Amino acid sequence: MVSQEQRRRQLAREKFLRQQQRRTQARRKTRTRNAVIASVLGVVLVGSLALYTTGTLKGDDDKSNAGAEVTPSAEPTSKAPDPCDKPAKGDVESMSWKKEPAISIDKSAKYTMKLATTCGDIDIDLKASAAPHTVNSFNFLAGKGYFDHTTCHRLTTNGIYVLQCGDPTGSGTGGPGYTIPDENLKDESLKDDVYPAGTVAMANTGQKDSGGSQFFLVYQDSQLPPNYTPFGTVSESGMAVLKKIADAGENTGAGDGAPNATVVINEATVSES
Repeated sequence: MVSQEQRRRQLAREKFLRQQQRRTQARRKTRTRNAVIASVLGVVLVGSLALYTTGTLKGDDDKSNAGAEVTPSAEPTSKAPDPCDKPAKGDVESMSWKKEPAISIDKSAKYTMKLATTCGDIDIDLKASAAPHTVNSFNFLAGKGYFDHTTCHRLTTNGIYVLQCGDPTGSGTGGPGYTIPDENLKDESLKDDVYPAGTVAMANTGQKDSGGSQFFLVYQDSQLPPNYTPFGTVSESGMAVLKKIADAGENTGAGDGAPNATVVINEATVSES
């Protein structure tokens, strides 16, 4: 017999999925309209895929994070005090590449990514051997300063529990211009369709091999289909930072919106350890 809690989670997941389907349909209409305009003007429009996760982070696209645009279903609640500092001076640089960078990392080596955020440092142990394309891409993007001064644009607090980052536009639709293959979907840490707290995984569009630059950090065990490349694990001190961000809540009161905390990645670096 299905318990009340299991039913609640199921309904929450179904709601997220419906939201993602509506968003996907809207984006498809927008792409069609842009294609018509481009053909009339004789201009080739190059757009970025919407890279994010769904309701459970079905990629915030077709599928979490781990999303972006949110349709509020409740009145915003009063904001908790912002627990984070002001962002460092600097602007997000617009960057785009036509294809995935060639593999340059040592797949047998250990790599760490540090997100120096306004809320504290989040250190992540990367899984280079299990997800070489993903780790290589993050090494490349971080080296270019791609993530510097970007905002973590999405926090979910109902059904799934993730912070989503990696979009320079802050809208949930940005990406690096290229996509990378799905990897490590049978990671031993993923059991019973649960991404455990501390997991760092790729957001995607819901389509195969559609990851770009957006990723999500799981701050509490979250039930999700194994469709999002797990490529890192947050350190204990990093989890404390995530908890601080989560405790401040999100801005819609519906469980899916922008964080109330000012979460900005001042600098992202990847280093071989």
